[in-house]
Amino acid sequence: MPLDYPIHERTLPNGLRVVVSPDTSVPNVTVNLWVNVGSRHEVAGRTGFAHLFEHLMFQGSRNIASGEHFTRLMAEGGRLNATTWFDRTNYFETVPKGAYELALWMEADRHGFLLDAVNQENLDNQRDVVKEEKRQRYDNVPYGKALIEVYAAAFPEGHPYHHPTIGSMEDLDAASVEDVHEFFRRYYGPNNTVLTLVGDLTAEEGFAAAERYFGHLPPSAEAPRANLPQLEPISEPVRVDRPGPVPNDRLHIAFRLPADNTEEFFAAALAIDALGGLSTSRLVQRLVRREQVANAVQAHAMGFVDGVSLGFFVVDVAEGQDPEAIEAAVVEELERFAKEGPTAIEAESAMAQSERSWLSALSGQEERADLISQHALLHGDAQFINTFLDRLAQVTPEQVRAAAQAWLDPRSRAVVRHLVAAQEDAA
Repeated sequence: MPLDYPIHERTLPNGLRVVVSPDTSVPNVTVNLWVNVGSRHEVAGRTGFAHLFEHLMFQGSRNIASGEHFTRLMAEGGRLNATTWFDRTNYFETVPKGAYELALWMEADRHGFLLDAVNQENLDNQRDVVKEEKRQRYDNVPYGKALIEVYAAAFPEGHPYHHPTIGSMEDLDAASVEDVHEFFRRYYGPNNTVLTLVGDLTAEEGFAAAERYFGHLPPSAEAPRANLPQLEPISEPVRVDRPGPVPNDRLHIAFRLPADNTEEFFAAALAIDALGGLSTSRLVQRLVRREQVANAVQAHAMGFVDGVSLGFFVVDVAEGQDPEAIEAAVVEELERFAKEGPTAIEAESAMAQSERSWLSALSGQEERADLISQHALLHGDAQFINTFLDRLAQVTPEQVRAAAQAWLDPRSRAVVRHLVAAQEDAA
């Protein structure tokens, strides 16, 4: 039986796509905006700009003082934040029903008039904040750069996903006020944005409020470029070794995958779950439970839109064990899975885990709004939350095996190894 969350869509004359999903279970409204700009839109020498903007959007705009976005909405009992990723930047708040128009007014003011407040002082301030975030989250923690190194190893130089969202210190230092203004003018406009409202309001109330607060903004963003064609698997294994003072050896074994929202991506994601994403998965059972050569195994499939996605396994090597032998065991299991495919129990378990995870995500207004915005913006499909499980259920075990054979071939792996080393060896 398909899901039936109510989804109402309308595009304003200025290009803003508005989605309203009424939900009267609690007297709240979630306001969720996805802007079609992420680190994949950045060019060499200007990395980190999308994330920098996420910070600048809280530094005031024409009618809002610096920091006021947080203070006013939190004073109303709201919670709010923003994030940046390869494919998008999103802004979101959940507020009592009586405050959702305040949230819309504030979002519209910074969406249309941020540049009134972007001066050298604000830029310098937020540049320093982002640089400190980079130090705390990536530079000065064990394994902090692991995924950055995975992206660089899996995707070629110059590809939109080769560099991380956080950007480089050098590029952040080089950013001028005019660079920042130009980036905003290029990407921030109602015609490059999806607004989703989920909560205690009717569709017509939501559309009227969106028109009231966003309708006067001009369609100022440039037309987005077409997504890149599908990137083929890596032609031969890539290896990056990083000795250092880490708690234990850790392997990241990564693969390019098909672009998101395709049957082949869904099949590859199910294969990754069956191999390493569940407590019953093959790699967990073999490496952690039976042979006890690994402390933990994780597996992830990240869906991207620009012609490729990413899948990877993370293996925490037990003390005294040989990472070479463990990698060889992973290769062996990948080859066996590509030949045999999932067992009936593995296929059922992977599907059940996907269903549980999806229903759990949809149970809360905030994540439901985020998923609606995601698929409306990146795939033109606001109804995706209702149809995904039906599409997934159509993926056959043979398609899962074929996807593993095509995309999880060990000869196409990129391996990043963080290896325990004495401090003097890691210098």
